[in-house]
Amino acid sequence: MSDRTADESVEAVGEDSGKSGGSKMFLMIGAGVVLLLITGGVLYMTGIADKFLGHKEEAAATKEKAPPVPTAVFYDLPDLLVNLNTGSRKPSFLKLSVSLELERAEDLPRLQSVMPRIIDNFQVYLRELRVEDLRGSSGIYRLREELLTRVNAAVAPVKVTDVLFKEMLVQ
Repeated sequence: MSDRTADESVEAVGEDSGKSGGSKMFLMIGAGVVLLLITGGVLYMTGIADKFLGHKEEAAATKEKAPPVPTAVFYDLPDLLVNLNTGSRKPSFLKLSVSLELERAEDLPRLQSVMPRIIDNFQVYLRELRVEDLRGSSGIYRLREELLTRVNAAVAPVKVTDVLFKEMLVQ
C-alpha cells in the first residue's frame, strides 16, 4: 500500500509541475506581449516609429499638394432699425448689425454698388416679422437663411457665403 501511495504522490507532483510549467510559460508569453505593446506605443507616441513607417514623408507630401485655404472677406452693413409687425399691440423694434461674408475680395465693388437694394430687401422683410418669429435658435436660423437668400438675389452673380449677426436687439 505504501508503494501505491508513493507512486500516486509522484504522479501528483509530476502533474503539479506540468501545470505550473504551463502557467509559467503562459505568464512569460503574456508579459512579452504586454512589453511589446508598451514599447510599440512609446515608439509611436514619440514619433520614432514614423521614421520607420514613412508617415512623415506622406504627411509632408499631402501638405504640399493641398490647395491654399481661401481667405474670407467680410463687409459690415450699416445698422438696421425697424418696427416689427405687432398688429395692434405696443410697438416693438429690432436693431440689427450684420456682416456679410464673401468668397473673394474682387466681389466687394459689386456688393457696394447694389447696397441700396440689399438694405431695401432687408428692411421690407424685417418689417413683416413678429417678435415670436425671432424667438429661439430656430427663429434666428430662419432669419439668417432668409437674409442670405435675399442678399444673394440682390448681388447675383456674386456669391455671399454667410450672414453674420454682430448685434441683435429686440425691444
